[in-house]
Amino acid sequence: MSLKSSPTRYGGVAVAIHWLTALAIFGMLISGLSAANTLDEATRLTLLRGHAVMGTMIGVLTVLRIVWWVFFDKRPREVGGMSRAQALAARSVHYGLYAVILVMVASGLGTILLTGANLQLVGTAPLPLPDFTLAPPRTLHGILARVLLVLMAGHIGAALYHQFVRRDRLLARMGLGR
Repeated sequence: MSLKSSPTRYGGVAVAIHWLTALAIFGMLISGLSAANTLDEATRLTLLRGHAVMGTMIGVLTVLRIVWWVFFDKRPREVGGMSRAQALAARSVHYGLYAVILVMVASGLGTILLTGANLQLVGTAPLPLPDFTLAPPRTLHGILARVLLVLMAGHIGAALYHQFVRRDRLLARMGLGR
């Protein structure tokens, strides 16, 4: 697999960024929900540390992906046989994912800084953790988490539809199969 994309397949860099981001997002969802639902402060702090590290990594990967597309690579052609509405929906979901991810990273960082939890995350302040719901960015973070789930469901659902209903081998473009 070439590092750069071809007209029919994504290149190695785009594939690696995509799958690393996907794995980290699933990790973020698990750590965020687990942290919100645990009563043990030490466990919650550990989960939030992982959540913050993964969030930062997702932000960096997303910026890297955008820079890669703008300056170094071209996306493959759109999948053939899609209606205008389907092509618009595909572009909207992709750009929506980028936007939601970047705003979630910013709102997560804002929540950490406004509550002072940054000192606890790096180990220089004692527990208990602050009440994150008092920070305005936390509300946005929670709303966007749900929007992210909807966009991910649409993205994954469309990929599976293409792969198993239309049988156009769409997943091969992203490194799964030939």
